[in-house]
Order: sequence, then C-alpha cells, then structure tokens
Amino acid sequence: MLNTGLLKILIQSSLGVVILTAVNVAAPSASLAQRQPVSPTTPTTPPVSTQLDTNYTLGGGDLIRVNVFEVPEYTGEYQIPPGGSINLPLIGSVSVLGLSTEQAADEIAQRYARFLKRPLISVNLLSPRPINIFVAGEVTRPGAYTLSLQGGAGNNPGVQYPTVLAALTTAQGVTLAADVTQVQLRRKLGRAGEQTVTLNLKDLIQTGRIGQDITLRDGDTIVVPTAPTFNVAEARNLFAANFAADPSRPRTVAIIGEVNRPGSYLVTTGSTGGQDGGAAGSGLPTLTRAIQLAGGITAQADIRTLKLRRPTRTGSEQTIDINLWQLLQSGDVNQDVIVQDGDTIVVPTATEINPAEATQLATTTFSPTSIQVGVVGEVKKPGSVELKPNSSLNQALLAAGGFNDARAKSGAVDLIRLNPNGSVTKRVVQVDFSQGINEKTNPILRNNDVVVVSRNGTARTGDTLGVLFNPIGSILGILRTIFNGF
Repeated sequence: MLNTGLLKILIQSSLGVVILTAVNVAAPSASLAQRQPVSPTTPTTPPVSTQLDTNYTLGGGDLIRVNVFEVPEYTGEYQIPPGGSINLPLIGSVSVLGLSTEQAADEIAQRYARFLKRPLISVNLLSPRPINIFVAGEVTRPGAYTLSLQGGAGNNPGVQYPTVLAALTTAQGVTLAADVTQVQLRRKLGRAGEQTVTLNLKDLIQTGRIGQDITLRDGDTIVVPTAPTFNVAEARNLFAANFAADPSRPRTVAIIGEVNRPGSYLVTTGSTGGQDGGAAGSGLPTLTRAIQLAGGITAQADIRTLKLRRPTRTGSEQTIDINLWQLLQSGDVNQDVIVQDGDTIVVPTATEINPAEATQLATTTFSPTSIQVGVVGEVKKPGSVELKPNSSLNQALLAAGGFNDARAKSGAVDLIRLNPNGSVTKRVVQVDFSQGINEKTNPILRNNDVVVVSRNGTARTGDTLGVLFNPIGSILGILRTIFNGF
C-alpha cells in the first residue's frame, strides 16, 4: 500500500520535481561565508595551503529533523547524543556522527530501503551545538574553549559562525613572539580524517582580505607557531591588531645590568612619567618605560647592545638585540620594543665610555633626572648634592662649594663606591679641574657615590694641637662635621 502511493507520486512529474527539490535543499543553510571557498589570492599574497572543507558535520548536541516522506509517523526531531547515534522507528539505532546532513539522509535511506521501496529522506539541522575548539601555541591563554553561534540557527541563513580571529581573541590574543603568517587550522573531516590549512593573518592586517579569517567548526584546533626570528618593525603592527594580547594588560618584566635599581617591575600603559621623575613615556608598555621604572641607566651602560630575552610557548627563548643609540640618532622608535609578560631586559656594561655621548645620554629619558652624591670632608658645603646623571667628580666638588682652601688636601680625593654586588671600593683620584671627563682625574660618578676630601698637613697639625688644648671643643667640632656632612 505504501509503495504504491510513492509510485503514484513519482509518476506525477510536477509533484515529483517538488519532492526531489525538497530533498536537494534539505541540507542546513549557512551564511555566505560558509558557502564560499577560501578567497583566491594574488601572486603577492601568501596562499592558503589548500581549500578548507566548510561542510557542517553532525555531532552530539545537534537538534535535527528527519523527514520520511509519505510516512509522517516516521518523521521526527532528534537531539543527537554524545555517541552520535539516533534511534529511528522501524530501523533502530543509526550513527550520524561526523556526517553532513546529506550523508546522514543517505545513510538513513539505505537503512529504510530494507522496509520501504525507494524511500525519500531528508535531514534538517534545527539547532546546531556549541562549537568546541582548542587554541594552542603563542596565545596568552592556550586551551579549550566553547564558542556560541550568533544570530539565527540551523536553516536560518542569518546564523553566524565564530571565526579564527574570534577564537584568538577568546584566548586573550596572540603573544608578541607569534608568527602570524603561519597560523594552522586543523579540522576533522567527519569519518574522512583531518585537514590542515595555513593562514596568513599578517595579510589580513595589511590588506583586509577576510579570506584568511575562516569560520570555525566544532572540533577545530588553531595552532599559532613561534616566530623563528623577531622583527622589531613588525612587532608594533602586531601589537595594534585586535587579535593581539590586551595592550592595557600589565606585564611583569625583569631588568638587570646597568640600571640604578635592577629587579622585577610591573610595566603598564599610560602617559605618566617614569619613576624618579623620569620624562613621560610613549604610553605603551615599552622597554624604555621598564628602564625608567628601574631608575634609569647608569653611567656605565652600553645602550647599543641591549638584549631582551623572551620565553616562548615551546619552551625556547627568543633573543632580541636592541640599539637605543639608533633610537636617539635616527628616531627609530621600533628599537623601543614593546615588552610582554616574562621578558628579561639585560643592560650590559660599556667597555669604553665616550664623554660626549655620556653627556648626551644624561638628557634622555633613559637616564634618571638626577643622582645623589655625598661630598664630605674639607669642602665649603659638605653633604649630599644632587647632580645630573653622568656628572663628573669635578662637578660634584663644585656643587659642594669647592675646596675649603685653608684646610683641604686639594691634590687628591677618595672616591668610595657601593657596587651592585654589595662590595665597597675605594680609590684615590688625582684632581685636576683643567681636565674634561676622563677616568683618571675626572671620572663620571654613579648614584650614591661618596667623595671624601681629606685635610692637608697644616690642618691636621692644627687639629692635633687643638685636641691637646681644647679636647672637648675639638670632639664637638668633629661631630658637627660628621652629622652636617650627612
């Protein structure tokens, strides 16, 4: 009885065309972005390695409708369980896991063919499941994520599937160590294995070709590789992209070497000045902002060969060479590298100091606005003096009012220095006010140096006699000198 009814329908040509059309369009509708292949590339654009299969495959959580034409009692809606098998009337359990709606309709039709003559089956996706993806590699927070579809659902053409960029944003953006020209998207092809395509997100930044921003399917894996080398010129473009890490996110950076306060610092964005009164920075979390937080460079810093060590997600380390002198001379702001969480900045010691360059560096934002030097002993104004960075010994003596002519030993002074390793050094410096900056007679001073001006022979003799004739007054005078000096 049933087969005879189906035969009559197929004989009626006009109605048969309608039914066949219904079968052909039974697959779930998708937005234009789902239907169109990856956009072709020009010769100058790195191509996607292969065309990605954008067909929707069924899985646990999908709500579908199975239509069995001319047998309405067999038609029904089914929520696909995690195992992927649905239980249909007459034929029992049928696995649709990993199949497109067309493939599922064919599979069900084959099973019904044992009981129905030429069964006509269609499968419609009513409500798609959330999309579960995995993001790995150079992103801020690698891991598994669940993304929801936007707009309509199933056969509604207004449905919007999440894209690669949306997934990267959900993972809090790519790191600055990423190679965005070789982003991999791995997609399971139902029962046919896996497909991998390569995306060039740099091309998306430069040209706006959205063909590189492919829509995702459940089970996709995105892998952002580590760049083999670091390009300072491209780093800022990546930092400004909307799929990069949040620019306002504070980042912990270690800075060691020739800075006044080596250590770990939290570098943030903003236009506030550097610590110790440093000049305002660029507003970006850059290397020079980290240097400002560390109290600025010392007079012995070699700003031509700074190194930034950056850990990667692969467990390796990128080493970035930085030349801040190039920034000063040519305005190459790319040398002021944007830092990220976990970076270590190494400021090396210069093997030779050029006095002219030292004077120029003292006026930059790399240096603190001032240093404190103690000048004690036989000077007119003993105590702590505030000097410009990279100031010399002669400048410190003059800031303290110069030698106390009647009592000072003006030919030589003691320079006492507290070293970063905790040791203390003392050296005798022959003073010559006619000389410019040089290490022998007029060295550059560091923060917290102490210059001691001793008494000359006449003063020592007089002080000895004073102690003999007025011991209490002499002791009080010495105490006044010590406490006034500090």
